[in-house]
Amino acid sequence: MIERVVLVSPRGFCAGVIRAIAAVQRALELFHPPVYVRHAIVHNADVVRRLAAAGAVFVDDLDQVPRGGVVVLGAHGVAPSVRDQAERLGLAVVDATCPLVAKVHREVRRYRRRGFDVLLVGHAGHEEVAGTLGQTDAIQLVEDVPDASRVRVRRPDRVACVTQTTLRPQDVLPVVAELGRRFPGLVQPAADDICYATRNRQAAVEWLAHAVDVVIIVGDPASSNSHRLCEAAAGAGARAHLISRAADLQEHWFTDARVAGVSAGASTPEDLVDEVVDRLCGAGAVVEEVSLMEERVTFRLPTAVAPEPEGPRRSRRRAGRAEAICDG
Repeated sequence: MIERVVLVSPRGFCAGVIRAIAAVQRALELFHPPVYVRHAIVHNADVVRRLAAAGAVFVDDLDQVPRGGVVVLGAHGVAPSVRDQAERLGLAVVDATCPLVAKVHREVRRYRRRGFDVLLVGHAGHEEVAGTLGQTDAIQLVEDVPDASRVRVRRPDRVACVTQTTLRPQDVLPVVAELGRRFPGLVQPAADDICYATRNRQAAVEWLAHAVDVVIIVGDPASSNSHRLCEAAAGAGARAHLISRAADLQEHWFTDARVAGVSAGASTPEDLVDEVVDRLCGAGAVVEEVSLMEERVTFRLPTAVAPEPEGPRRSRRRAGRAEAICDG
C-alpha cells in the first residue's frame, strides 16, 4: 500500500516545448483559425488534442495546407527542403523549432562547409533525427555501437559527430567512444548536444529511483525523452513504468510498495501529472515534493508571432490571406 508519493522536479514542460505550444496559441490569436501545424507540435497527444480544439489543424504534409495559409513547424525541427516547399506553396511559416535543435542543425551545416562527413547519433524514425539528417548531404545516422563499428566515411580524417538532443548520455558515450576509436581525429561540438532539460530530468529520475520503491513516468508513448526517463529509472535499479495518464496505472505495480515516485517527460502537461498523483494518493498517501534544481531557461517566441514593441498592431491578414513570414 502506497504511504508516500515523491514528486520530483525538474519535470514536465521544458523551455522548447513551452515556446512551441505558445507559438501555436499566439498564431491562433494573430491569424485566427485555422492555423495549420505540420505533424505534432510536440510528442504528446493531449497537447495536440487541446490545440486542435482551439482551432489548430494538424497535417502530415504541407500539400494539405491551402495556399496563403499559416503553418507552424514543430519543436523537433525540419529539413530545409520543408521550408523550401512552404515557400513554393505560398505559405506563411512560423518556425517553432527548439533553439537547441536548431543549434545542432547549425553545427551540421558548419561541419559540412568545412568538408567533414557528419555522423548523427540518434534513433531512426524520430522526427528530430529526420530533420537533422535533412540538413545536408554526407550525413549518416549511427544508432548504436555496432553501427559505429561499421559506418563508412569518405575521409576518415575529416569526421564530425552530433547527437539527437533527447538521448541518455550513458547511451551516447559508448557510441562516440567507438567512433573516436575508429576516427582518432573525430570532431565533436564544444557544447554537448543533449539538452539541459533532458539531462536535468534524467538526473532527477536517477535520484528518485534510489528514494522510492517504484517510479512512474508520465509521458506520451511517442515521446523519446519520456522513454529515456523510464530507462534512466530502471537503469538506477528501480521498477519503472511509463504511462500516458492516471487511468493507465496498474494496482499490481504497488502491491509490495510503500513509496512511489513520479516524474514527467518534457512534453507532458502538469495537469496529467496531478491526476496521477491524485490517483496514487486516493488511499491516504501523502505527497512530498522534492526540487533538486531550478531551471531558469526561457526562449523568446518565434519572430513571426512575437509581440510587437509598442503602438497599434498592423493587421497581418490582407484579403483573407496571411503575409509570408518565415522566422526561427
